[in-house]
Amino acid sequence: MKINIVAGMLAASIILGSCNSKHPDQVEKISQDDFNYKVDRFADIEVLRYQIPGWDKLSLNEKKLVYYLSQAGLAGRDIVWDQNYKYNLKIRKALESIYQNYKGDKNSKDWNNFETYVKRVWFSNGIHHHYSNDKIMPEFSQEYFEKLLNETQTLLDKRIVDVLFDQNDAKKVNLDESKGLITGSAVNFYGEGITEKEVEKYYAAKKSPDASRPLSFGLNSQLVKDSKGELFEKTWKSGEMYGAAIDQIIFWLDKAVTVAENEEQANALKLLIEYYKTGDLKTWDDYNIAWLKATKGNIDYINGFVEVYNDPLGHKGSYENIVQIKDFDMSAKMEVISKNAQWFEDHSPLMAEHKKKNVVGISYKTVIVASEAGDSSPSTPIGVNLPNADWIRAEFGSKSVSLGNIIDAYNQAGGSEKLKEFAYNEKEIELSEKYGELASKLHTALHEVIGHASGQINKGVATPKETLKSYASTMEEGRADLVGLYYLYDPELQNLGLVDDWKKVGMTAYNDYIRNGLMTQLIRIEPGRDIEEAHMRNRQWVSAWAYEKGKKDNVIEKIVKNGKTYFKINDYKKLHDLFGELLTETQRIKSEGDYNAAKNLVETYGVKVDKELHQEVLKRNSNFKTAAYKGFINPILVPKINEQKEIIDIEVTYPESFAEEMLNYSKNYGFLPMEN
Repeated sequence: MKINIVAGMLAASIILGSCNSKHPDQVEKISQDDFNYKVDRFADIEVLRYQIPGWDKLSLNEKKLVYYLSQAGLAGRDIVWDQNYKYNLKIRKALESIYQNYKGDKNSKDWNNFETYVKRVWFSNGIHHHYSNDKIMPEFSQEYFEKLLNETQTLLDKRIVDVLFDQNDAKKVNLDESKGLITGSAVNFYGEGITEKEVEKYYAAKKSPDASRPLSFGLNSQLVKDSKGELFEKTWKSGEMYGAAIDQIIFWLDKAVTVAENEEQANALKLLIEYYKTGDLKTWDDYNIAWLKATKGNIDYINGFVEVYNDPLGHKGSYENIVQIKDFDMSAKMEVISKNAQWFEDHSPLMAEHKKKNVVGISYKTVIVASEAGDSSPSTPIGVNLPNADWIRAEFGSKSVSLGNIIDAYNQAGGSEKLKEFAYNEKEIELSEKYGELASKLHTALHEVIGHASGQINKGVATPKETLKSYASTMEEGRADLVGLYYLYDPELQNLGLVDDWKKVGMTAYNDYIRNGLMTQLIRIEPGRDIEEAHMRNRQWVSAWAYEKGKKDNVIEKIVKNGKTYFKINDYKKLHDLFGELLTETQRIKSEGDYNAAKNLVETYGVKVDKELHQEVLKRNSNFKTAAYKGFINPILVPKINEQKEIIDIEVTYPESFAEEMLNYSKNYGFLPMEN
C-alpha cells in the first residue's frame, strides 16, 4: 500500500493512496544549504530534486548496497512503461528521437507544445496521465507531428500515430463498469478480446495449496489468449516476458547479496532473485516473509510487481523500486505508535468479530530515499506499507515507512497561499500553521501502521480483490484513512506523548481532510469528469458521507461567503463519531465481502463531482502558480574506481535537467524490445 501526496494542496492535506498511498504545505523551517530543489515546470507539473542526508556517514559496503539496489531498480524501468500501455516504448523512442534530432524552429508554439508533451509522457511513464489515467492529448496537430517524424527520419507506425490524436485507448485504467473494466482500459495486463468474466473464471479455478494462505494469482503475468482462444499467462520472469530486463535486475541483486548487512537481509535478497528466475508465487510469499523479518540493517528496499491499482480487476502488480536508508531520529519518534498497535485495535469501533486479537509485527520507520524507479518515479509516494497480502499481514505483520527526505523536499518547494484561500477563517489558518505538519505525520503513521494492519476478514470470505473487485483499492484506502481520522481526535495521543494538545491537532486534521476531500482535490479533475483515481475517490466518499450524515446536526456546514464556498466543521466530537460509524461499516464490508454495499458507498459519494463547485474551485485555484502535481528526478550515484577496478567510494551527483535524466535512462536502462 502507498501513501501519495498532492503538491500544492493545503496545509497538512495528505493524500493516502497503496500505501506504493500517490501534503503538508505548512512546514517546520530547517536549516538548508544552497541546494536547488526545483528542476523544471511544465503543464500542471513541477519536477524537484531530493537530497540524501547522511550519505557520507554510510560505510563503503552500505553505499555499495544502495548503489546495487538502485541499479537493480532502474534496470526494470521499462517494464512499467510497457505495462502501462502496449505502444508506450515505441512512442517514447519516437518522441526522444525527435527531441534529440530536430534541427528546425525551436521557438515556435508548436515545438514548445511538443516539448511539453514529451515531458508529460516522461513524467507519467507513458501517454496516460499518471493520476487521472486520461490519455494526454497533444496540443499540436497530427500534421505537425508527422512533419517532425519526417524531418528527423523517425519511424512510427501510422496506427500508433493515429492513437496519439484520436479517442481510442482514452483511459489507462477505467473503473466505469458500463464501459467494460478491461475493454475500457488501455493498460497492458490483458490480451485482446478478454472479458472480466473470463478473467474471474480463470482465476477462480486456481486453488492455493493452503486456502488460508492464498497465493497472489495473476500478480506477475499478462493474461492472453492462444491461437485456439484458450487463456494462458505470460509470466514476468527470466526467460519469459520482460526477461531481458529481469535478467539485469537479477545481475544487480546478486551483487547486492555480496554486501548485505546481515544474513536475514541476504536470505531475503536470494529469495527475490529466485522469484525473478522462476516466477513462482509461493516463492514471492516466502520472500515477503523473509523481507519482513530482515529489520536489523540500515538499508532497505522495495522491488517487484507490487501495487495492483493499475489493474481494474486488482490482480496485476506494477513494477516498482524504492531504495531506503534508515532515518534513526524520526523513526525513534514514531515507534511509539507501533508499540501500541494492540491498544488501537482493542479500542476501535469495529465489531468484535472483525477485530484482531493479536496485532503482530508492525514496524514503522522514517527513511531517506536514495533511488526510485518504475511506478514510484517520477511521481512518488510519501509512505509505503507492505506486503499487501492480508494473510501475511495477519501472521507476520507489515513494514511501514515514511519517506522523510521526499516530504522535506516537498516542504522546501511548497507554499501556503492556498490555505488562506480555501480555509474558512483565521482560526482554521492558525491551527494549520501551528499543527498541520504534526497532524499530517500522525495521519500518515496511523493510516499505515494501524489502519492497514487493523481488522480481519471473516473465515471463508475470499480476498477483497475477489469480493469487492474494482472497489477493493478505494475501500481499503478509505478504511485506513478512517482509522487515522478516528484516532486523531483522541486524548490517547496526548497520553502517549505524541502531541501536546490532542484537541487542536485533531481539529486541524479534520479541517484539512474535509476541506481537501470536498473541495481542493478537485483541482486535479478536468471539468465534466468523474473521479476515477482510487485515493481521490476514497477521500471524497469519506468526506461526502460524513457531510451528508451530519446534516441533521449541522456537523459540517457549507457556507458561501463573498461568492466563495467553504466547509466549516461545527462539531468535532460528532464528526469523530461519524468517522467511527463509517469505519465500522467499511470494515464490515471488507470482512464480509459485501460487494453491493461497497459499490453503493463509492458510487453514491465518491465518483460524481459537483460541477458548479468544481468550476469555482478551479477558478479560485487559477490565481496560484503552484503546480497541481510534483515529482522528482533521482540523484546519480557515481562509483569511484581505483587501479584494481575496485569501488573505493560512491558519490552523489545530480542531473542538470529532467530531460537529461530521462534520456540517460532510456540510453542506459532500455533493456526491453519494443514489443513484449
